[in-house]
Amino acid sequence: MSGLHHPTRRAVLAAALALPPLVQARAAAAHVVVVGGGFGGATAARYLRRHAPGVRVTLVEPAERFYTCPFSNLVLAGLRSWDSIGHGYAGLRAAGVEVVHARAEDVDASARTLRLSTGQLMRWDRLVLSPGVDMRWDALEGYGEAAAQQAPHAWKAGAHTLLLRRQLQAMEDGGTFVMAIPDNPFRCPPGPYERAAMVAHYFRQHKPRSKLLLLDAKDHFSKQALFQQGWKALYGDMIEWVGQKDDGQVMRVDAARLEVETAFGTRHKAAVLNVIPPQKAGFIAARAGVTDASGWVPVKAESFESRQVAGIYALGDATIAAPMPKSGFAANTHGKVAAAAIAADLLGLPAPTASYANTCYSLIGPGYGISVAGVYRAEGGKLVEPAGSGGVSPLDASADYRAAEARYGDAWYAAITTDIWGG
Repeated sequence: MSGLHHPTRRAVLAAALALPPLVQARAAAAHVVVVGGGFGGATAARYLRRHAPGVRVTLVEPAERFYTCPFSNLVLAGLRSWDSIGHGYAGLRAAGVEVVHARAEDVDASARTLRLSTGQLMRWDRLVLSPGVDMRWDALEGYGEAAAQQAPHAWKAGAHTLLLRRQLQAMEDGGTFVMAIPDNPFRCPPGPYERAAMVAHYFRQHKPRSKLLLLDAKDHFSKQALFQQGWKALYGDMIEWVGQKDDGQVMRVDAARLEVETAFGTRHKAAVLNVIPPQKAGFIAARAGVTDASGWVPVKAESFESRQVAGIYALGDATIAAPMPKSGFAANTHGKVAAAAIAADLLGLPAPTASYANTCYSLIGPGYGISVAGVYRAEGGKLVEPAGSGGVSPLDASADYRAAEARYGDAWYAAITTDIWGG
C-alpha cells in the first residue's frame, strides 16, 4: 500500500544491472549513511540495499533493540508485553546493511562527514536522517527533563513507558489520571486518545473507581467522533476530555505536586500525571542544518531530500510532510520513496514517480479497533491528498466490524515490523 509500486522497484533494480560497468562501479563506491533505526531509517537502509545492492549502506542507531511507539499504549493496558514491541537488527545485517550502534553527534554538510559518539568520523555521499522527535523542554513552564521523571511523557517508547506503567500499577483506586496533550503538529496525532482508552481499560480491570482527565491544547483531534463513541460504549463516563476553548490548554506544570495549571488559571491535581509536551525534530537534524524556524525539516515531496541542504534526506516524524501525519506507517513510506530516489540518483537513472499512503489503527478496547487511511502524491513540490481517497472507520459500526479492525491493526503491526526489521 505504500511507497513505490512493486513494478517500479523491479524496474529500478533491472535498470541498474543493465548499466555499463563503469557506472555500476561508481555507484558501488558510494556510501549512504542512515541515522536512526526506526520506522523510517531502517526501512530506507533495507530498501537501498534492495534497489542498489552494490552501494554501501551504514545504519547508525544507538539502541541495540528498537522499541516501537506503535503498540506501546497496549503495554500500558497490559494487553502487550514489553518484549513484543522490541526489534533487533540481525535482519538488516543479513540484508547487507552495516549497523553501527552509536549516537550521531554532529554533521558537516560541506565536508560530508558525520561524527559519532565514539569519536569516529564517518564520510558519506548521501545522508539520510530519521531521528524521530525531541521534546521542547522550554515549551511548558515547569516541565523539563527532571520533571519528566515524575510526570513522564512516554512519547518515546522506552524507560518512560515502563515508568508510566509502574505509576499506574502503584496508583490507588479512585485516583485521577491527568494527561496534558499538545497542539499540532506532534508525533502520532491519534496516540493520546488511544492511550486514554488503554489506561481506561486498565482501570476498568484493576481500579474501577478511577477517572481520566484529558486536557487538550486544541479543540479537535484525529478520529474524534470515533474515539468518543468508543470511550462512551466501553468506559461510560470514566474519560473526560476538555478542549482548548473550554480551558484545556496546560500552561504550567508542577511535577513535584503532580499538578498542572491551565490558561485560565485552573489547577488540576493528578494521582498519575502524563505530560506530552510540544515537540521538534530530533537534534541531529538541527546539527545538519536541515530544520527551519518551526523546528521541523522541510523536504521535497518527490524524494524527501532536504529543501535546505543537498544530499541530505529526512524521513518520518522529523519532517514537514502535511497532510501526511507523523506516524510509523508514514515513515515507512518515506523510507521506501527516499531509498528508490537515492538509488536512481546514484545510478544515473530517471527519478521514479513516488506515491504515498498511511493507515493509523487505534485500539479502544480488546476487539474494538478504528482506523484512518490516506493516499498522497507529489504535486508542484508539495504533498497532496487526492479528492475521494482515504477515509475513516464508520460511526455506529457493528461489533464484528470493530473486531475486524482490531485484527487488522495486529496484522498491520506484524507485517510492517517484518518488512522493516525482518521479524
